[in-house]
Amino acid sequence: MPAPLSVIIPTFNALPRLGQSVAALAEGLDTGLIAELIISDGGSVDAIETVADELGAAFLRGAKGRGQQLGAGAAMARAEWLLFLHADTVLQPGWAGAVAAHIARGPNRAACFRLRFDAPGLMARLVAGGANLRSRALGLPYGDQALLISRKLYTEIGGYKPIPLMEDVAIARALRGRLTMLPATALTAADKYQRQGWLRRAARNLWLLARYLCGAKPENLAAAYAPSENCKR
Repeated sequence: MPAPLSVIIPTFNALPRLGQSVAALAEGLDTGLIAELIISDGGSVDAIETVADELGAAFLRGAKGRGQQLGAGAAMARAEWLLFLHADTVLQPGWAGAVAAHIARGPNRAACFRLRFDAPGLMARLVAGGANLRSRALGLPYGDQALLISRKLYTEIGGYKPIPLMEDVAIARALRGRLTMLPATALTAADKYQRQGWLRRAARNLWLLARYLCGAKPENLAAAYAPSENCKR
C-alpha cells in the first residue's frame, strides 16, 4: 500500500527553524506514513532550495503569500492525504500514530493538532489554551496547529484561497464542522509573542480575526499586519 501522506511546508527565509520541523517528521517516515515532503517557497534569499534538495524534498518557488504557497504545494502533491505544516512548528512524539488513526477513519473529516508554545510560563500556557479552546468550540484553529485533510475533502471545499492573510481561518470555515482535534501536539515558536508581549500579540490576533469574520478584506488586514510582518498569529 502506498504511503498515504504528502507533507507541505510553506517557507520564506525559514531555515533557522525548518530543521527541527523536518526532523520531527522522521516518525512518519519510519512508520511508512509519509510519501513525500514538498517545500513551497515564497522567494527566500537563503539556501532553502539547496537544503530541500539535500532533504530529498520536492521544491517549488512562487509568489510570497502563505495561501498561494500552500495551494501550489497541494497542486503538486501526489498522496491521498495532505498535511500542511508551518516551518516553525514541530510535531511532538506520537503524532504519526494519531495521524494514522485519523486517516483510517476515512476521508470526510479534517484534523488539527493541539497547540503548545516553545516557551515556559503562564502566558504561554494561557494563550495556547485559548487557541485550543477556540479550535474545539468554534472550529477555528490557526495554521500553527497544522492541517491534516484528505485530497477528496480538500478538493470538495476548494482548497486554500490565494489571499494574503487569514487563509487558515478561511479553510477552517469552509470545513464547517468537519474538523477535529487530534490527540497530539504541535509545538510552535513563541519568539514573536515574546518580542511583542503575549497580551498585545494575542489581542491583536483576536482583533484581526474579528474584523475578518465581520467581512474585512484580507488585503486590508494584511496591510495592518505588515508592520509586524513576521509576527505569529
